[in-house]
Amino acid sequence: MADLRELYQQVILDHNKNPRNFKKLESANRTVEGYNPLCGDNYTLYVELAGDVIKDVGFQGNGCAISKASASVMSSITKGKTREEAEELFAGFRRMVTGSGSGEQQGPMERLAPFSGVAEHPSRVKCAMLAWHSLHNAIEGEESTVTTE
Repeated sequence: MADLRELYQQVILDHNKNPRNFKKLESANRTVEGYNPLCGDNYTLYVELAGDVIKDVGFQGNGCAISKASASVMSSITKGKTREEAEELFAGFRRMVTGSGSGEQQGPMERLAPFSGVAEHPSRVKCAMLAWHSLHNAIEGEESTVTTE
């Protein structure tokens, strides 16, 4: 179990140091600001929707390692997904980081497993969820600022 936790930590640190899709997406047709006043996380999420499909995702900003890594993984895993698939991932991720899920880590959820330890640190749940709430608002067409208060 300790080896698995160490691997998960390495994944989070890698995504923090080398975030994927860390860019302003010029083709975005949805833009949402996300802010976590407790930690100071502040991101702009850019989403390009083509019909019902998330064609591309990018983000810019700064925050703690968990929030940046979460945004990086979220932006990678949701590309090419339908709104419905993205909402299922959002719900599964929320269950995982709050500890209210069944521990499902199969299929796409397997890539989110490094965040399963967040459930042991309730104050960090908002950090992990910030980008996901921003994505949810973007695909729902709600472009107001997301805060995790």
